[in-house]
Amino acid sequence: MEKPSLADLEAFAVVAAERSFRRAADLLGVSRSALSHRMKKLEEQVGLRLLNRTTRSVSPTDAGSRLLDQLGPVLRNLDSALDTIADDRGTPGGVLRINADKGAARLMLCRIMPAYLDQYPKVELDLVSEGRLVDIVEQGFDAGVRLAEAVPQDMIAVRLGDDFRFLAVASPDYVNRFGAPNTPDDLHRHRCIRQRLPSGKRYRWEFEKRGQEIALDPPGALTLNDNDLIAEAAVHGLGIAYVPETAAWDHLAAGRLVPVLEDWCPPDSGLMLYYPGHRHVPAALRALIDLVKATRSRAGAD
Repeated sequence: MEKPSLADLEAFAVVAAERSFRRAADLLGVSRSALSHRMKKLEEQVGLRLLNRTTRSVSPTDAGSRLLDQLGPVLRNLDSALDTIADDRGTPGGVLRINADKGAARLMLCRIMPAYLDQYPKVELDLVSEGRLVDIVEQGFDAGVRLAEAVPQDMIAVRLGDDFRFLAVASPDYVNRFGAPNTPDDLHRHRCIRQRLPSGKRYRWEFEKRGQEIALDPPGALTLNDNDLIAEAAVHGLGIAYVPETAAWDHLAAGRLVPVLEDWCPPDSGLMLYYPGHRHVPAALRALIDLVKATRSRAGAD
């Protein structure tokens, strides 16, 4: 019996992970029909149905799930082995996959990546921005960027930026019409723009001043799930927003937004670049880590 090729097994792992022939085909750079044909051939070779197919979705069968569980460590070890010998080339290259939320991705694109891609032109950066927190190992990422409090405990973390804070903001017109709150409790008498988290829950606004901590779900007629949209809504006078300061930078600088309750919004732990400590660190990621450390070292010396 002809054994399946490594390429077909890798393709199966992508299809099973994406649960979509279309998305898997896009990632693999092949046509959907060609990928479907490869999966049928793979099933014939192993003598088992590995994928459940419908007109709308695809999912692994019980046999497919067992094969996927066994394939994961093998494929990751293979990637590590190839990364190890790739280090011998001297200049980092290959694909570097990073998962980050939108604000973290923006920070990296502004402060880190221009210098990094200039120094290492052979690296292909795949930066995926999404709100939900994912298992970077399971999803095939080399590293992630999140707030320190969100980094899994089994990861190695490198500080990426300065202290980070959420800031309550409103448009000058809103403040002129309704006044500014003096304490977080005053928000109950204001219009607030609330945030829906990827989990479906609403984000509770957290404030702290001289050891006093207050967390609340403020009233409001508008709920959004994107910090940039929330800041934009505040610019249009729709209420008070509570967003990462990075989402409001441009609007604050231009005077379209002003901070409120600023003394209740102290800085918190900053963004961290994190990666699994039990795996070989690819040369492209090692170069990024070194650049991040050097950038912070220079900033500290300034």
